[in-house]
Amino acid sequence: MKRHCYTRSVFGAFLFIAAQPAFARQQAAQVVSTAADSSTLIDASTSGPPASTPKPAPSGSAEQHKLGPLNFTVNWRFRSEAWDWFEPSVPAQNSYAFEHSLLRIGLGQKTERFEWFVEGAQDAIVNLPTTAVLPGAPGQLGLGGTYYAANGNGQNNANAFVRQAYVGFALPANAKLRLGRFTFLDGAEVTPKDKSLTTLVNTRITQRLIGDFGFSAVGRSYDGAQLAFNTKAGNFTFLGARPTRGVYQIDAMGELNIDLFYGAYTASTSRGRSAGQFRLFGLGYVDERSSVLKTDNRATPLRSADHDHIRIGTYGADYVHVFDTQNHGKFDFLLWGVIQNGSWGVLTQRSGAFVAETGWQPVIHFFNPWFRVGYSYGSGDSDSTDGRHGTFFQVLPTPRPYARFPFYNMMNNEDFFASSMFRLPHSFVFRSELHALRLADADDLWYGGGGAFQPHTFGYTGRATGGNRSLANVWDISMDVPLRYGFSLTTYYAHAWGKGAVASIYPSDTNAQFGYVETNFHF
Repeated sequence: MKRHCYTRSVFGAFLFIAAQPAFARQQAAQVVSTAADSSTLIDASTSGPPASTPKPAPSGSAEQHKLGPLNFTVNWRFRSEAWDWFEPSVPAQNSYAFEHSLLRIGLGQKTERFEWFVEGAQDAIVNLPTTAVLPGAPGQLGLGGTYYAANGNGQNNANAFVRQAYVGFALPANAKLRLGRFTFLDGAEVTPKDKSLTTLVNTRITQRLIGDFGFSAVGRSYDGAQLAFNTKAGNFTFLGARPTRGVYQIDAMGELNIDLFYGAYTASTSRGRSAGQFRLFGLGYVDERSSVLKTDNRATPLRSADHDHIRIGTYGADYVHVFDTQNHGKFDFLLWGVIQNGSWGVLTQRSGAFVAETGWQPVIHFFNPWFRVGYSYGSGDSDSTDGRHGTFFQVLPTPRPYARFPFYNMMNNEDFFASSMFRLPHSFVFRSELHALRLADADDLWYGGGGAFQPHTFGYTGRATGGNRSLANVWDISMDVPLRYGFSLTTYYAHAWGKGAVASIYPSDTNAQFGYVETNFHF
């Protein structure tokens, strides 16, 4: 009965929105995508992406208004989420709905040589389920259980914090330095001039390793310094920072005892009707929270006895290219890959991940479709007793752009996917994805989460699947609708058909659903 009511309510919302396309097309406002609700720190180009897929906006973004000599911004997001998680064998609250709101108000000033920006935020998460957390492998039954556990088992939660507070300086040699608290997305250092290339970089490259987790109710920032400078050969960006608390926890004021170091070189190429972008990068991650229990496939006594720090180096590259054939549309491909070494506590870290995708934008006016297929792989650990940790560690990403039904991430995961997007006039956008998921290694865990977010929680969850490798098939659909006066509306629905790995933990019902309706306001 709960599943029937849930499905009816979600599809009812879709029917209500879909019944009003004429109204939406009358409004010439730009849709602001939830997945791109983030901030790029230093932008090396003034070229923008197509309206249907906006780039992550710079801090104190294009939605700026003058208050005397100052720039003033207001961003507000309200989302109602409905969850119908895989059903465990014991009674629990796996079907529920809750709401959350995030209001951000910023004030700053920018000149040719100097800039400053301060952004305060007020978050609220209400009506959380109180019995959506179970011991052992079933764990947290969707993000409602995650928010509940992360906020001291509080059903209704609200707080305020400083999201950004930084100063920036222009330096010789066309360099810029930023100091303070800010947001950061890896891969977004340069905005390509080609609009399709910009869209690919911002939606299929950025935030795989470092992000602000803008989809979550709170998000995260970074305290530190960022240096970027341009040369004829390309852009160089360096970051040294510590992540803040937040994401699922409403208190996002403090920082975590984690050090993050990042450096990247980005170069753009262009020839005729084709354009590409190459990035070479390295990332250092040091987690000094020695009292936190690590999430991996070792036995609990071994993990409990391991108080050594995590020190991981990640080295990688990516390349994106778009070919415009004019008569047959645009074709593109992207490659992204990393290897990792270092130490996972007392274990030696040896892991890696890679992504390959290709897409086609046929010349079909009005609908402007974009079709994609791809494959993503994140290594797993085949032996929990050999002194080596082989699970790819995703560091501090925003997983949701690549896992829109967020019950998995890139760790110990293989993802075969296909997607279609239709960009109608006036930024009316439909998008649908189909994923076939399985574990990269059956002897490792089914992982979820997006990295550290509070002092005494590791940040990733892991579930043993009894040697089962097949995880789930997932289908979803979303719709973005521009409205008046700076408002936009996003609706989303997803269904997952769980396979052997899910059935080993949730035998009562291996299907799950997730949907939400979200309103964004930008001033």
